[in-house]
Amino acid sequence: MTTLASPTQGGAARAVWRVEATPATSGPLHDFDTEQVWTFLTGTATVELGGETFTIAPGDTVVMPPATPRRVTAGAEEGFTAVVTAAGGATALLPDGTVHGVPPWIA
Repeated sequence: MTTLASPTQGGAARAVWRVEATPATSGPLHDFDTEQVWTFLTGTATVELGGETFTIAPGDTVVMPPATPRRVTAGAEEGFTAVVTAAGGATALLPDGTVHGVPPWIA
């Protein structure tokens, strides 16, 4: 992940970062306390969101509402690149509601 904008980089109210995932990698099942918007630029992915699973291709955008468990898994052969935005200071949560922390790319 590469941070493109965040409150710690000059007062942006939103954080923006670029995610480059290698093939077949998967993030943990987690949640956020604020909305996230993911726009996929290259590659493929599977998004688990609120009990549903979506197949993602370049050009797709997924709006992930708060209080909705999610996991993004990169395509097995090519991975993906995406641009993501969320409110600055967002908090990541584990499935049991435990605060996982403020990701460094959002702070």
